[in-house]
Amino acid sequence: MNATRPIAEATEGREGVNRPREDVRGAVLLTAADIGISFGGLRALDGVGFSARAGEILAIIGPNGAGKTTLFNIVTGLYRASSGRIALDGQDVTEAPPHALAARGLSRTFQNLQVFFRMTALENVMAGRHLQERSSLLGDLFRLPASRRANAATRDAAMALLAEVGLADKADLPAGSLPYGALKRLEIARALATQPRVLMLDEPAAGCNPVETEEIDHLIVQVAARGVAVVLIEHDMKLVMRISRHVVVLNQGRMLAEGTPEEVRTNPEVIAAYLGTHGAREASLA
Repeated sequence: MNATRPIAEATEGREGVNRPREDVRGAVLLTAADIGISFGGLRALDGVGFSARAGEILAIIGPNGAGKTTLFNIVTGLYRASSGRIALDGQDVTEAPPHALAARGLSRTFQNLQVFFRMTALENVMAGRHLQERSSLLGDLFRLPASRRANAATRDAAMALLAEVGLADKADLPAGSLPYGALKRLEIARALATQPRVLMLDEPAAGCNPVETEEIDHLIVQVAARGVAVVLIEHDMKLVMRISRHVVVLNQGRMLAEGTPEEVRTNPEVIAAYLGTHGAREASLA
């Protein structure tokens, strides 16, 4: 059963294409401009940039080694760029650490699952709520009423997110017992627990079967429909072409192309460097 199916109500229905409604798109929330970084003399990124708007799904694609995850790591504060600037909601955050960016509304997932496997699904999502809690160490130690109320609110919010991603019935199960596709959705739920304005997803459908990919497809559209700016790295071209409004293509650390899915899919340079004839045909079928 596809528990995330109701979110299709927030999408356009043209030929099965799931895209955020135009009326939820808004101001630019995240900008990366002229980003560059080198590792041991190797220029991993050179002059790369993008802008993400509220309610928009932006896809960053390209062959392995193009610099996509490196770009994510710079934007989310894990790496320090050697050149370029990053702005979040109009404020310069180029040198901000990850926890400060999370507090400002920037959240992400990782290419490799970063789940607490021995904790329950509910506890995993609750862990993502720590920035929203206002309890104190003393209150937690002595279980004061304010602390109990805060913990109850965190639990309720986490349960709501699990329901949203179709995992409410798995709340009390160890995360390590869940199938792979469910773990991908669990990681997204935990990222959403920070109440982000910008959500960055590094290969959210990697390793998923077609049913799991469709569930994630609908979930991403639902998130964008709230007005969250979604930036994703993905190799599944059918998913990218179905849900993205704008696509940025990287190759060997540089910008190769950008535009609408249709513009990118038919770009000869993109076909030659990444999609290939077969990939372009697959993308057109989306």
